[in-house]
Parts: sequence; C-alpha cells; structure tokens
Amino acid sequence: MSDTIYPPESIYNLIPREEEKAKKAPRYMSKFREQVKLEKVVNKSPNKTLGPAKVDVPLPTNYLLKHSKEPKLPEKKLFKYEDDELRSKPPVPARTEKPLMGLHTNKNFIKTNAVENIMAVPKKVLPAYADTKKGDKQPLENSGLIPKFIKKKDYGQTPEYLLQRREEVKKAQEEYDNYVKERMREGAMKQLSGEERRNILQALKKNWDDLHHQYQGLSVVTDTAPKKYRKERLEQEMKQLERDIDLIERHKTIYIANN
Repeated sequence: MSDTIYPPESIYNLIPREEEKAKKAPRYMSKFREQVKLEKVVNKSPNKTLGPAKVDVPLPTNYLLKHSKEPKLPEKKLFKYEDDELRSKPPVPARTEKPLMGLHTNKNFIKTNAVENIMAVPKKVLPAYADTKKGDKQPLENSGLIPKFIKKKDYGQTPEYLLQRREEVKKAQEEYDNYVKERMREGAMKQLSGEERRNILQALKKNWDDLHHQYQGLSVVTDTAPKKYRKERLEQEMKQLERDIDLIERHKTIYIANN
C-alpha cells in the first residue's frame, strides 16, 4: 500500500484498508550462549553449599573421653642456661703454650681523657634537699619548699593596691562630679553643648588656616628685626591654636566658668 497521506475529509478515507501490523525485530541471541551453558554444566557440583546428602554417624566406641579436650603440655626437657658456655671458665693453659698478646695502640689515653673532660659540657646540678641525717637527697622541685605563685592563697586575685587605687579614682571622680553639679546649680559654671563645641572647633581651625596662610607668605630671608619678630609671633599663635584644638577634640564634655 502506498504511503500517501490524505486529508481527514478525503473520499479515499471511506475505502477500507488492511490493518498493518508492526513487525518486531528479531530476538537478540548472544554468541556466547552455548559457551555459558557448557560452563554452567561443567562447574556445577552437587551439595556444594548444603553439605553432603548423607553424614557418617560416629561409632559408639568413639565417645568423648575425660580430659581429652585439655591442652597437653610439652614433654619435659633438661633445663640448661643459654650462656652456660660463656659462664664456664676456659681451661688453664699448659706450660708449653704461649699466651697471645693483645693489640698495641699508640693512643694517649691520658691526653684524650683530659681533652674530653675539658671540652665536655658540665652537668646541670638539680636542686635537692637532704631529709635524713645520713644525707639522703630528694628533688627540691616537688618538696613544697620552693615558692610557686600557683600555690599562693591570693593567686589569680586582683592585688590590694590596685583595688585601693580604683577606690581612690572612683572617689575623686565622685567629688569632682559633685563639685561640678554644685557650681552649675549656683550658676557659676555651664556646660558647652555639642553645637557650640563644634562651632568653636571650626572657628579655631579657620584661624589656624589664616595664620598658616600668612606664615606661608613670609619672606624666606629674615634679615631684619620686624621680619623675625613677625615670624616668631605667627609660630607662637599657631602652636597655641594647635594646643586648643587638641584640647577640645580630646574632651567631649567642656565646662565654662561664668564671670
């Protein structure tokens, strides 16, 4: 039948058609099929995991005897030291035998020992104490006679002088706060606000900029007394302004006495 596709409303759709069945692909057959079957038959052994089909029953005369499960000790042998040959003394040499002399060396043992002792690092003597009249010594480290800070009663505590100093500082601060409150209550002192403090600080910095601008405009050569005097005056005024600016920047709270 042709593969022509007709529209759904075509007259050719009225013609009965034979139902086409999809053809299946041939089943896959491995080329090792026969070899696997052969190996399965060859390697197969009966009762491989479950044991033999019939088990031999033990004979009635083969029963468990007493002490048969206990370990057996090895047979007794004559004891002999391994170094018996070394302990045994050699026989006395005969009169006709001449003893063999040892090897001779030209090493000066006295000088060698002296050099080794001179170059040797002396041993550090550990401190010790004698606890008996015979002079028996014991290490001094763990005797309790050496003062150790960790064994003191006040170890890890704040010293007394620091506590006293804190109390003095606290007391002085309270007296100063009371004095300031009393003076402010009487109207003899007032506290600068934050805005006033910023304005004063800006004004001091502006004055320092003006003086610094004048100082930059001075003559390099100060050959006359007026030039020297003006330079020194500007330097003093700038240093004073720097001290005032530093004082105001370091203290957030500033009190002013009323005249």
